[in-house]
Amino acid sequence: MSNHDFDFWFGSWKVRNRRLKEALAGSSEWIEFDATVNVIPVWGGAANFDQYEALATPWGPIYGLTLRLYDDKSKQWAIYWANRNNGRLDTPMYGGWADGRGEFYDQEPYRGRMIYVRFLWSNPTPDTAGWEQAFSDDGGKTWEVNWVMERARV
Repeated sequence: MSNHDFDFWFGSWKVRNRRLKEALAGSSEWIEFDATVNVIPVWGGAANFDQYEALATPWGPIYGLTLRLYDDKSKQWAIYWANRNNGRLDTPMYGGWADGRGEFYDQEPYRGRMIYVRFLWSNPTPDTAGWEQAFSDDGGKTWEVNWVMERARV
């Protein structure tokens, strides 16, 4: 793990999203939509932020911002997400990279209860990157993947 783990991500990307219609509700219906992401490094790669825009979704436009900060002491990243709809940074995810895979976790409220959330980054190359989000409402024993992104560099 280093402050260069996300260097592959800098630049402009097209994103194909697959998202469960409803998470943690037994849904098997996936919604697909496109988005764009622009990623900018700061602090020599020890931090970066991106702007995410998905204009045509069933939930209305999604305007997001992600801030990633690397801590040299813990050798971990903190990932903060903000959605324009609520105008604040959400609970940070913490984790790091090993063997070409990034794993990040947090615990946050969802529909009146606390759940675990996981982000997995997989198979990053200079031109592609996979990402998924999963929720667990049983303390991390089982995970429901509810959002998958396949990214291609513009």
